Amino acid sequence: MSQASYEDDAVALWAGARLDELLDGQGNPPKYGIREWHQLPNGDPRKAAAMIMAAEMWRRYGDEESLLTWFRDATRNRDSLASRRTITELDALAKAQPPHPVRATDGWPPVAIPGRPGWYRHLVDGQQVDRQRAGVAA
Repeated sequence: MSQASYEDDAVALWAGARLDELLDGQGNPPKYGIREWHQLPNGDPRKAAAMIMAAEMWRRYGDEESLLTWFRDATRNRDSLASRRTITELDALAKAQPPHPVRATDGWPPVAIPGRPGWYRHLVDGQQVDRQRAGVAA
C-alpha cells in the first residue's frame, strides 16, 4: 500500500470486514498454503480468511521474496560512523579551492586567459607568454 492511510483504502476496509465476518473472534487462521491450511475442511471459514489475508499481503507488499530482500538490505551492516568523514572534513572539502593558474602546454593551442578577453597564453621557448590576438574587439 502506498502512503495512503488504512482508513482511506477501500480494498483494505473490505478485506478487514470480510476477515471479521469469517473469523468471528476465532483468532488468526493458519498461513495460506501450509499443511495446517490444507487440513482444514473446504467449508471452514478460516480457509477463506487465510486466502484473503494472503491476497491482501500480496497487494500491499508484493511477493514475499522481494519483501525479505528489502528487509535484508534495510538491516544489513553499514560502514561504522567512525569510518565516515566528519562534518568538518566535509565542510573543508566543500570550500572553494583557489583556481589553477592558466598554463600553456607544448603541442597544444594557446589558452584563453580568464578575465582578459582577447588575450592568450602561449608557450614560447619554454616560457609562458601572454599575447593579445589581433582583430579582437575589446
